[in-house]
Amino acid sequence: MLWPILETAGAAVTAWYLAKLLLGERETAFAPIAAVICLGAALGQQRERALELMGGVVLGVLIADLLVRVLGSGPPQVGLMVVMAMSAAALVGGGSLLMTEAGVSAIIIGSTAPSTLGLFPVRPIEALIGGAVAFAVHALLFPPDPLRHVSLAANAVFSSLGRTLQELASVLRTGDREQAEHALEEARRIDGAVRALGDALALGRDTARSAPLRRSARAALDRDEEISRHLDFAVRNTRVLARDTLRYARRGSPPVPGLADAVDDLAETTWALAAVFDEPGAREDPRRLALRAAARASETMAHHPDLAVTGIAGQVRSTAVDLVRASEAAAHDEPELASASTEEMLLEALDTSSSPTEAPPTSTEPGRPKREDG
Repeated sequence: MLWPILETAGAAVTAWYLAKLLLGERETAFAPIAAVICLGAALGQQRERALELMGGVVLGVLIADLLVRVLGSGPPQVGLMVVMAMSAAALVGGGSLLMTEAGVSAIIIGSTAPSTLGLFPVRPIEALIGGAVAFAVHALLFPPDPLRHVSLAANAVFSSLGRTLQELASVLRTGDREQAEHALEEARRIDGAVRALGDALALGRDTARSAPLRRSARAALDRDEEISRHLDFAVRNTRVLARDTLRYARRGSPPVPGLADAVDDLAETTWALAAVFDEPGAREDPRRLALRAAARASETMAHHPDLAVTGIAGQVRSTAVDLVRASEAAAHDEPELASASTEEMLLEALDTSSSPTEAPPTSTEPGRPKREDG
């Protein structure tokens, strides 16, 4: 939290000195206020969106300043200005913070006498100065780390997906219908985390494109985007898996320990993939776990006559392939892995299951991408 505070303070001080330099000895207290408002609006926004919100702040200030000149100052006028400024903030899609700060700005403008620079009102000029300083500080000089935001969003997807898969594995062991219904609800909720990851990637690409200090992140963002694409497929397959598992549980069908173990492997794959999200070379654990899940599902299909079990096993295999592709998304030095067909991956899973291998240690907590502390 310390860095955003220092960034905001620096922007306010810079805006104050720049306004003094450009406007002379006039009172320029509104320039740092505008910088703080615009910087708060720009945080977490793409460049075009940040500019749009800053434009909304300047427009609101201009409207309030004109109202002071026409109606004068006083409590009724201040109330009208607050309504107009907050309405302008809402029209540009600002959140509650921007609306509140726009209202505060209107109160400040309505409580002081208007000032001019020749024929031009000073406060909109101050708002422009504050907005320009905020944009320069946020987008050019000290842009946010796009990879950190992507890591945080990806961690939310990994965490939700892993918990859902663990719950589905428990359902396949116990046949608990209520737990199966809850698992399906959780699977549907992961879509929100996937959308947030997509937004973080879009913001990261925009930041890396416009901020010279962040252009080195473009290669990592490309890799993260490819991982997220396969992760999205895994989430969709998990949702289908949850529906099939719920139907199976509602029939009162017997537990399927082999499939439960396979789905547990998928959950472990998710934790392992989260742990190595920032390490392109460390992909062996998630790949091995996913292939083991596919092998166990294939063995269950071969020995179980129930078509419902076959359908669940098929979804386990599909999810496993998606997670394998996610783990290999950065394997540019091994193109044969990235281009392997689904059939080749499943054959590799069967070959792997036929030879004894030591299982990797299990984990009960989701991995934390290292960039979270960046």
